[in-house]
Amino acid sequence: MSEAVKFSMKFPKQIFLTLIVIGVSSFYPLSRFANQEIISGVIAGIVLSVVNVLMGYVAIEYSFNKSYTLFIQVVLGGVGIRLFVMVGILLLLIGVFKFHSIALVGSLFGMYSIFLVLEVLYIHNKWQHKIQNS
Repeated sequence: MSEAVKFSMKFPKQIFLTLIVIGVSSFYPLSRFANQEIISGVIAGIVLSVVNVLMGYVAIEYSFNKSYTLFIQVVLGGVGIRLFVMVGILLLLIGVFKFHSIALVGSLFGMYSIFLVLEVLYIHNKWQHKIQNS
């Protein structure tokens, strides 16, 4: 019988808090200096990045209590798959839906970088906690 995966809400709260900070700090510059096309590109990039990091979170939680080999395969394999999916969606948004490419790619890259740091720290903290409790 398989055991149920327990999801901690700590990481999603960090993501939500990060979104609030970024949203508040970028609201004025975007509303003052950007047109609707740029704002749409920025929002699309942020949404794509949030979906990406939440998929990574699910992969971490799913595989964390499995074998180390499976954990590495799921998490690192998931990173590769998520990157290919993101590139495909990015090309679709720019090529077909004509999103503002600099706003879309810039916001996606910025948020991806921030979320990647949070994701690595989350994995590190989970492993430290697991080692200390062993």
